[in-house]
Amino acid sequence: MQTLLTLLSTLLWWVLYGSIVALFASLVAWPVLRWSERSNVVFNRVYFACLLWSLFGLLLVGLAAAHEGNVRPPYGPLLASLPLRLALVVDMLVGALLLWRLTPRVDARRIRPTSACMAMAAVTAVAFGLATSLA
Repeated sequence: MQTLLTLLSTLLWWVLYGSIVALFASLVAWPVLRWSERSNVVFNRVYFACLLWSLFGLLLVGLAAAHEGNVRPPYGPLLASLPLRLALVVDMLVGALLLWRLTPRVDARRIRPTSACMAMAAVTAVAFGLATSLA
């Protein structure tokens, strides 16, 4: 019973943190997409793509940390590890793919793949900037 409650609690926290990260990412990606597409973009679809992206990313980074055996601070060796770097590359590719496939413009056309890559790069740059200023 305790294992079931632990798994349920972990799932709830994973979804909660994923939705917080998705809100932050969509608030960065949406203006970038509006600017690069020169058209309005549906915000709730941007949020949905960012939610799937953040849930996948949190799972991928958690698995890379567990593989390295570094799930508690300090995270210096984890940041220098090859599995985490590969996980971040795969994470960005999946994020751009999800954003490209799931986000329409208001005229019902899909956004361009270059716009999706630009939005993912902007989200990643802002996230790394915040992470380095807070650390």
